[in-house]
Amino acid sequence: MRIRWAVCGLPLMVLSACGEGEPPLIPSSMIVGDGIESPLTDARGDPGRGAVLFESRDGGHCVLCHVLETVDAPFQGNIGPSMTGIGERLSPAQIRLRIAQPSVIWPDTMMPSYYSREARHQVASAYRGETILTAGEIEDLVAFLAAQRTEVGNENG
Repeated sequence: MRIRWAVCGLPLMVLSACGEGEPPLIPSSMIVGDGIESPLTDARGDPGRGAVLFESRDGGHCVLCHVLETVDAPFQGNIGPSMTGIGERLSPAQIRLRIAQPSVIWPDTMMPSYYSREARHQVASAYRGETILTAGEIEDLVAFLAAQRTEVGNENG
């Protein structure tokens, strides 16, 4: 995994700046409104892998800041909004942008851009220029979160 952990189990979510002339991973043309409609990879996201990433210390560790009632992880955070029912509130495109590059929507957000090489500091040289999560991992999280609904589906149709 790409995240390296710091003191007290808090993630070190800092990366180096892009190299000169290096294009952004998400060009502005991919962002439509408040979402990224096209998946970041051709591989379909796997909600099972997304669930592991959501609570994994070596993955996204989303539970550090977000609570999700369907996850049995201790010490879920309340810094960010609840993810319970997120699949009812946001489309996969909206979820994708909020994970990949939330600073597009909220420039002063504390949430890191998980699929960006924007200027960051205090990262080991072996991880400079790397994204926190891969495109496939982003898609796994999108698949998992898009499936989070609070309503019980009608089996009769």
